[in-house]
Amino acid sequence: MLNAPAGALRAIARLRPGTSERSQRATRFHRRSVGVARGLGARLSTLAHVAHLAPRPSNRPLPVALRRSLMVRLASERMLPVVAALVVLGASIVSLQPAAAQPTGDTSAAGSDVRLQVGGEIVDPERFTGADLDGAVSGPASEVLSDDSSAAPAESYADDGTIYKPVAVNTVVQDGKGLLQTYTVRAGDTLTGIASHYGVTMMTVWWANKLSSKDDLHVGQQLIIPPVNGLVVTVKDGDTLDSLATGYKVEAADIVAVNELDDPTLIIGQTLIVPGAVGAPIPTPKPKPRVTGTSGGSCNCSGPATYGGGTFTWPVSGGGNYISQYFHYGHYGLDIAADYGSTVRAAASGRVIFAGWKSNGGGYQVWISHGSGLYTTYNHMSSVAVSSGANVSAGTRVGRIGQSGWATGPHLHFEVWVGAVWNGGYRVNPLKYL
Repeated sequence: MLNAPAGALRAIARLRPGTSERSQRATRFHRRSVGVARGLGARLSTLAHVAHLAPRPSNRPLPVALRRSLMVRLASERMLPVVAALVVLGASIVSLQPAAAQPTGDTSAAGSDVRLQVGGEIVDPERFTGADLDGAVSGPASEVLSDDSSAAPAESYADDGTIYKPVAVNTVVQDGKGLLQTYTVRAGDTLTGIASHYGVTMMTVWWANKLSSKDDLHVGQQLIIPPVNGLVVTVKDGDTLDSLATGYKVEAADIVAVNELDDPTLIIGQTLIVPGAVGAPIPTPKPKPRVTGTSGGSCNCSGPATYGGGTFTWPVSGGGNYISQYFHYGHYGLDIAADYGSTVRAAASGRVIFAGWKSNGGGYQVWISHGSGLYTTYNHMSSVAVSSGANVSAGTRVGRIGQSGWATGPHLHFEVWVGAVWNGGYRVNPLKYL
């Protein structure tokens, strides 16, 4: 009988929630309920004890059956746990109800710590996670509330609980800039040689760099090299893919393919490569040839009938000269770099069939016929020292080193032709004869 209150108290202790999980109102109700249960248990124990030990009045004896029934109903050990369980159950139901959020702090100072009011308690942001908001936000509050501008923007919430997720807008403009290569001009380079190295025409390099003169190249200059033959254009106001294709007489699909465009809509300032397009021709200069001989230009004369044979003489005199570029596909000659004004000599005996300026990229040049259909040409010179029709011997000075025409840096572009020069003949490697 006396163990019943102790059993009820143990049941209450097991069912009692932690203080961190109850609100203040639930805690007060729980304490009162436990007090009531303890008082009730004490009274029932006292009543049972008195009923059992008090002497029975002699004048009014209770029937034995009635006395036993009363003691069973009031002091049964089975009644106390039931009553205590009912009280505890009610207290537990109330304690599990969420309490209204209570304001914390005041508005007199901003404070330096982040405080979140959740379920009537101040929650440490370091242990707060999105699960406390029914899964609306994921991650610790320190991440969600971070001021770091590099972090992804967090979701925002409307009054009705709607979550607004930020959407990053792609502002990258696709164009052909990433397809362009850059080349730094070195001594002895020519437009033709540079273009051949990259597998495009000389005019493609000319147009891409907006050159206006054949002498524009200089050592250290940065040249833009397109990936294919054509033009590099900048989109202007009113330009469309179709208008560009029509204006340059190319296919719009080719422009899209070369520039790897996902969106055919053009943007002002966008750089595009127009494959197969053609620009303005190179302007033809009209310089006055500086010829020291009696006459310049070409003649209708022929050289010796046969070549006497033998090894050619090195065409540049003086020390310090060297081969800056060899004979290869696209560069059909030998570039010999030397100091500006160095002497250029005939590689073998023969007759001069041209001396002067030509608009073929060679600038000031001299052509010599050696017989048996063998010819040599000397290009990019700063001056010409012979005249057309003159007979020369091996080692005769024909001009001086320069960089006229399509040349960078002072050097001689030396060619050996089998067949008429620029009239059905073809060029061979000069090292076979030197």
